[in-house]
Amino acid sequence: MPNHVHLVIRVERNDISLYRILQSLKRHTAREANKLLSRTGQFWQHESYDRVIRNDRELERIIWCIVQNPVEASLCPRWDQWKWTYIQPDLKSRLQLPRVDP
Repeated sequence: MPNHVHLVIRVERNDISLYRILQSLKRHTAREANKLLSRTGQFWQHESYDRVIRNDRELERIIWCIVQNPVEASLCPRWDQWKWTYIQPDLKSRLQLPRVDP
């Protein structure tokens, strides 16, 4: 699986495009990852895919797909065990994600 990341972002300013946000994020993280890995060159794929989330039900479905991604890739047994998963606390409390026992 190529290097990739899943994000849910709410853009609250009209003067900044999602394209510019992702460009800045990819540039910064690529520089840091390459430094950490002692390498140079392209780190991220050029393309990105975005979609507008229109309601809470769709938001919940998309977040569930995102948190299940490492489980489906056999990187962890449960979505809550992937150390790179972060869901903003007040959003997490609104979602109906399956609860898991420790």
